Amino acid sequence: MIAVLIAELAVVGAGPAGVSGALEAASHGVRVALVDRGDRTGGQLLKQTHKFFGWHRKSAGTRGILIARQFEGEVRSDPNVTFLSGTEALGYYDDGVLLLESPGGIDRLHCDRLLVATGASERMLVFPGNDLPGVYGAGAVQTLMNVHGVRPGRSVLMIGSGNIGLIVSYQLAQAGVEVAAVVEALPAIGGYAVHASKIRRLGIPILTRHTIKEAYGKDQVEGAVIWELDGKWVGIPGTERDLDVDVVCLATGLTPLAEILWQAGAEIKYIPELGGFVPLYNQDMETTAKGVFVAGDVAGIEEASTAMAAGRLAGLCAARSLGKVADGEFKDLHESISTELAELRAGPTGEKILKGLAQIWSGTEVGA
Repeated sequence: MIAVLIAELAVVGAGPAGVSGALEAASHGVRVALVDRGDRTGGQLLKQTHKFFGWHRKSAGTRGILIARQFEGEVRSDPNVTFLSGTEALGYYDDGVLLLESPGGIDRLHCDRLLVATGASERMLVFPGNDLPGVYGAGAVQTLMNVHGVRPGRSVLMIGSGNIGLIVSYQLAQAGVEVAAVVEALPAIGGYAVHASKIRRLGIPILTRHTIKEAYGKDQVEGAVIWELDGKWVGIPGTERDLDVDVVCLATGLTPLAEILWQAGAEIKYIPELGGFVPLYNQDMETTAKGVFVAGDVAGIEEASTAMAAGRLAGLCAARSLGKVADGEFKDLHESISTELAELRAGPTGEKILKGLAQIWSGTEVGA
């Protein structure tokens, strides 16, 4: 028998953006159903044992796992939020029905508004041997180590020197796993210098203008070959190096998980600066599908502090569209959160994001 559930706002994804949006909407009296395939709230925060960098007012210096624990307590104690754990969102339909698959079977959730905060998936890399057991995404390695306490192997080749690649390399070393090298196709590292310095002090080489040529092995990864790249991103014969590793870890970026938004009829556009295909949305975080809001990595790849602020903005605007927030309060809160987002995106690291957002907002009428 199909269960029928009712909520004013359904939030898909209980990561930093989704939880922040759910709690913000709930604070204005909105009845919220928070949906996630996991058993706990927090999303990517659950595997982040490192301390956050960034704005001191927004969790800098706090470990991600502690932020996730705080979120869990707030969600569980809020009478306006119902957390549907272990539940997958299958589709959203224009009659306001969100189809769910839970441990008990298929459910229908009737909602007046929808906030999609589904996050992103890891990008894979094409090379010979990339289908061998032992080739992981960096997020999978973090889950193995930091959630389940399992080392992925004895020796790792890390592909990518963004913050995730550098942080996971350090965590691997802390867990007693050798990191043979970190390779980066670009001429410079992509992450913070402080993370790079930490792993260099451990003797882990960071090789820029290098990439993987192949992984090899019979039943699993037994080794990998790296080589240097020329100015046209082509491998240079004669520069190959054979590494004795049993794990290849890919930290090569993320791409938004926008499938449910495609299905819901929201307009989607490919914007490289935001990580790939993202929904068009206005400055109230509402997409071209009326009543459907977005926040977090599904709206463009950023970091967790920004996802939390964007989630709050989306939750506020969803509550406003339901008539739950008075004009003056809405204006003040909207301005405050928007200012926070602008500050988080200030500086060189935010230039790419702002360029992508300009493509979303320029001349596009959404939520109409």
